[in-house]
Amino acid sequence: MTFLHRRTVLRAAAGGALAGAAVGCGRDDGSPGPRAADPSVRSTAPPRPSGSPPALAALPAGLPVQIEHGPRTGSGVALTFHGQGDPRSATGLLGEAERAGARVTVLAVGEWLDAYPEMAHRILDGGHELGNHTMRHLDISAMGEADAYAEITRCADRLRRLTGGIGRWFRPSRAQFATDRVAGLARKAGYEHVLSYDVDSLDYTDPGAESVRRTVLGAARPGSVVSLHFGHDGTVAALPAILDGLHRRGLRAVTTTELLTR
Repeated sequence: MTFLHRRTVLRAAAGGALAGAAVGCGRDDGSPGPRAADPSVRSTAPPRPSGSPPALAALPAGLPVQIEHGPRTGSGVALTFHGQGDPRSATGLLGEAERAGARVTVLAVGEWLDAYPEMAHRILDGGHELGNHTMRHLDISAMGEADAYAEITRCADRLRRLTGGIGRWFRPSRAQFATDRVAGLARKAGYEHVLSYDVDSLDYTDPGAESVRRTVLGAARPGSVVSLHFGHDGTVAALPAILDGLHRRGLRAVTTTELLTR
């Protein structure tokens, strides 16, 4: 598929999404967005039981509790998406990634999974990773211990109910890095590592597709973990150029587990 054709596909997806329906880690409107029909983009992943998490390779020993990037010696880059907002936008992004042979990591908000439970299956059936981005996407760093722990475990419960597992990755809401207390609570809830990032696309500020593309490609290098968001038209429109730009530099968009184990 040519770049121009992919861009046309993504613009069509963007036209069906509501601008700003998703929320970046810098803001929150408390709404999971409008209800949409079940996503219908066909997955190109090998067949396996629908909605079940893939078997995950063992992580190498010695990884830090808080992971900001992967090895700088390989060709992988992890595109990680904060899972919230209009599912039509998310479906368009996932479909584009799959057509380009890319796989991504989605950190889902629990309330979003409650509103759109079919998205858990859609993500996993596309060969992507699904993890925990707290229950309500509030400022977890400012919460008391009991409330913060509930934010993590309630989302984990949604993931377990929908997929049979809690996912490998946890990312704190409204923060690039977890505090020591939040990291400890995540470990207590079953997450060995906190997934941070070294490239912030700032796409949740809605700067436009060209700005998102320029920011990501200007900062991404081997091993980078990139923060992106579902539900923003600029991200939808920028993804084809991001994937093309990575490919031209010999880089591949892979899941976070692939990034750390290959």
